Amino acid sequence: MSRRSLPLNAVHAFIVTARHLNLTRAAGELCITQGAVSRKIASLESWLGFALFDRHARGLTLTAQGASLLPAMKTNFEQMVFAAEQASKSHAVIRLKAPTCAMRWLVPRLVALEQAQPDLHVSLTTTVDHSTQLENYDAAILYGSAPAGSWRLFDEELTPAIAASLLPAAVLRVEDLARYTFLHPTADGRDWRLWLNQQQAGFSIRRSQHFDTMDLAISAAIQGFGVTVADVTLIETDLAMRRLIAPFSETVKTGAVYSLIQRPAEDAPPQLAALVAWLRQPG
Repeated sequence: MSRRSLPLNAVHAFIVTARHLNLTRAAGELCITQGAVSRKIASLESWLGFALFDRHARGLTLTAQGASLLPAMKTNFEQMVFAAEQASKSHAVIRLKAPTCAMRWLVPRLVALEQAQPDLHVSLTTTVDHSTQLENYDAAILYGSAPAGSWRLFDEELTPAIAASLLPAAVLRVEDLARYTFLHPTADGRDWRLWLNQQQAGFSIRRSQHFDTMDLAISAAIQGFGVTVADVTLIETDLAMRRLIAPFSETVKTGAVYSLIQRPAEDAPPQLAALVAWLRQPG
């Protein structure tokens, strides 16, 4: 009959207890009771056939056999844990958080990345929160001010966009926009005001529809519900496929940027650097 398997939990308890030489402190680190630590040590001693500690009123001391065994057991246990962590990281899914307004730019790049590097897996979470904290994610795309240490992806630069079906036969002039429904990416209409003020437009907006995100406003424009103002980078594909037309060459920068933050290299899954490099490349 083969010998019982080595109780690895008990090995861990032995290593921690040998470091503290105190059952109470060992129990605190292991997040178990002092009695549970004693039972784990006893199970390992039973497996080995000799005592690991001498018990005294003031605490514990290692026996000669325990002291002799500890260095090799500690080294091999740490090597096993390291190997397991590396194996886990090599198959880890990269957790990416991004604002919904960036989806038109981000999703095509993630699809292309999956085709180019099929072993790189990204779990995407969308949010309307522009927090600069990574939380439990490996990387995050941010909108607004670029925090220190972030990668700058692109500046927000706005221009009007409209479905081709709504364009008049003649060249569209700024004042002609007054006859359309204005699709606002924000509740306060500041994006449209910024562009119109730069053009010194002299008309009042008569019809408006407000949306929570730029992506929703762009989708409404594609469906022919009116004219929106959109970031030129976000609508690159829509313009190329003529789902939208940008009738004016004039653009205006809002001061906001799309940026990327990532987990420190020592805490990151191995393929995070490849994702960051892919997202940072132009085009």
